[in-house]
Amino acid sequence: MVLVAVFGVALLVAVLLSGLAARTVLSTSFLFLVGGALVSDGFLGLIHITPDSELVSVTADLALFAVLFTDGMHVSLPKLRANWRNPTRALGLGMPLAFVFMALVTHYLVGLDWTTSFLVGAVLAPTDPVFASAIVGRREVPAKLRQLLNVESGINDGLALPVVLVLIAAAGPAADSAEASPGKIALELLLGLVFGVALPLLVNGLVRFKLLGAEPKLQPLLPLATGIILYAVCHLTHANPYLAAFSAGATVVHVSPEAKAAFEPLGEALAELAKFAALLVFGALLTPQLFGDLSLGGYVAVVLAIVLIRPASLLLSLVGTSFSRKERLVAAWFGPKGFASVVYGLLVLQSGIPQAEEAFTLIAVCIAFSIVAHSSTDVPIARAFDVDDLAGIPDKQPSTVPQQQEDHVEARN
Repeated sequence: MVLVAVFGVALLVAVLLSGLAARTVLSTSFLFLVGGALVSDGFLGLIHITPDSELVSVTADLALFAVLFTDGMHVSLPKLRANWRNPTRALGLGMPLAFVFMALVTHYLVGLDWTTSFLVGAVLAPTDPVFASAIVGRREVPAKLRQLLNVESGINDGLALPVVLVLIAAAGPAADSAEASPGKIALELLLGLVFGVALPLLVNGLVRFKLLGAEPKLQPLLPLATGIILYAVCHLTHANPYLAAFSAGATVVHVSPEAKAAFEPLGEALAELAKFAALLVFGALLTPQLFGDLSLGGYVAVVLAIVLIRPASLLLSLVGTSFSRKERLVAAWFGPKGFASVVYGLLVLQSGIPQAEEAFTLIAVCIAFSIVAHSSTDVPIARAFDVDDLAGIPDKQPSTVPQQQEDHVEARN
């Protein structure tokens, strides 16, 4: 119950400061991260959470599923079919480059063996733009840039998981190789995609029956019920829940735009709650001992992962595209490590491979640094695209050009 009380207080503080955070470098994500760290064993000792606690894996898993489900609803399938090359470049070239570069840095600077180093690279390869909401969630930002980051983050979580499982199996005898066989992994991905598309289609078909249909005030619960069923089915069948969540969100908006419109306010609020809960729990793992266990080479690797490896990898993948220089730099910078990396990092820690603890320490510190760096720079960089009303505050000096244009038209008529 102490954890519930801490979450309530942190949520209240975050809401009260959200207006300030929307126009400054202050981040609500950072508040939950720090709040979790302060009440953990490393400081006040009010809550006791360890990396092997089920609470950690469940909250991270739920948060990632909820965020991907709502992110999928921001994807326009017709636009994606017309502009598939940029996300394909990011996923097919940028992500593998980041994976390889991170593995090299981990091996030479941290001293992990090659298999574990590539495992760390695979865990830190997925991106999570939920920590850059001022970029992805703002219509003033160019649509193709938002689409690139949104689609990349929605799909790369599912693409990284098979690589993580295979490398865990290869890293030590404690892992079950049968669980990570290529055929089994491919089946899990396929099932995730099939369930993610089929279930929303089935629900949409049921709604169209004459005797069935959602009452207006209950209509927002229809996609929510779909998401809950999908989450349970994926875990019961071992289908990939993250690919399923993203594809389900994209399917809902394609077959039932009215359901998406009704669910969007509720969905965004639930995704934010899940994100904040996961951040609070993850913050509780960030004890002074964790940071003290990372070597100097590990800290150098973390900095390189954030400021060099991701930016360089994506910039190389976007060579020859129609993105402007500013758009390329913004896309390259916003590659935050988020809940997918938390979930996969916990898989590594719980796998029992020889260097699991060293790998998890590096992963956890990198995620923490990334959350702070990216969630505190989204608003300033968004302002480069003339986004001046992030907090709903009217411009102090509104332009008179539109009124002058209207007067000119009236005079001419």
